[in-house]
Amino acid sequence: MSNTILTNRLAQETSPYLLQHAHNPVDWYPWGEEAFQKAKDEDKPIFFSCGYSTCHWCHVMERESFENEEVAKLLNDAFICIKVDREERPDIDGVYMGVCQVLTGSGGWPLTILMTPDQKPFFAGTYIPRKSQYGRIGMMELVPQIKEQWELKREKILDVADDIWALLQKNEKRKWEEKVIKDHVENEEITEIIKRTFEDLEYSFDNDKGGFGRAPKFPTPHRMLFLLRHWRETGSIDALEMVSKTLNNMRMGGIFDQIGYGLHRY
Repeated sequence: MSNTILTNRLAQETSPYLLQHAHNPVDWYPWGEEAFQKAKDEDKPIFFSCGYSTCHWCHVMERESFENEEVAKLLNDAFICIKVDREERPDIDGVYMGVCQVLTGSGGWPLTILMTPDQKPFFAGTYIPRKSQYGRIGMMELVPQIKEQWELKREKILDVADDIWALLQKNEKRKWEEKVIKDHVENEEITEIIKRTFEDLEYSFDNDKGGFGRAPKFPTPHRMLFLLRHWRETGSIDALEMVSKTLNNMRMGGIFDQIGYGLHRY
């Protein structure tokens, strides 16, 4: 490793997450037209990486790959690299996390997407180790493979990207159609769904320690919000007590930050 302190374009950003990567040897671009035009001008695909400042595996991938000069050289040679903070741009993260979920069946961060210069994705994943292990391809192997494919079998990649793009558009159309149908569901059916949801939460509620189900438990704000709304609209004391017991136990538990306050999953 060189002792030279490098600075890339992220040094001009304000996001804490992007600033964490400002001294990577990877030639990062923030999301924007400059990066897309550079990809077109240099005829390179885009390496898109999205995460957030408190993400454990984001830091692992940075330490293993983005701070590694050998990996950075491969990335800079093969791609135009873009970094996005999901907390700053949830709109962008939402689009490409949807891509990852459609292509892989799951999601998470760091989110890794490879796309054409016109932003059509052809590969999606999350954390990628520096070297292949446990059946997971590594950056040292993936990047050269994609570079070779882009140079020698470009049409195949573009066809895959077009197919994925068409699939995503079809999926968005399906979501829209489902929303239209949902909007026309009778009020009685909605009431029954709410009733069953409350009963399910009541059944799985831990009367001793709060929360739902068995350990390990993770914070689930949507359940608290549902119960609070249910209490407000129906006056259900049971709903309010489930929220109260859960939050009180979280406050007294290990995920509460005694110094800076707040609740943290990690």
